[in-house]
Amino acid sequence: MTIHITPKTKRQDLVNAARKLKQGKKLDAKKFCGTVKWKEDGLAAQKRMRNEWN
Repeated sequence: MTIHITPKTKRQDLVNAARKLKQGKKLDAKKFCGTVKWKEDGLAAQKRMRNEWN
């Protein structure tokens, strides 16, 4: 949905239009917690990646 806002648009009209907008689903980040398996230590990976710049 697109809301056209002009300088003459009243505040109450904006509030009503915002209420009509559909709320999106929230991301459940907890379901991804611990799912990535690394083959090396995190600190070693950081040092290796940062060393690539030099």
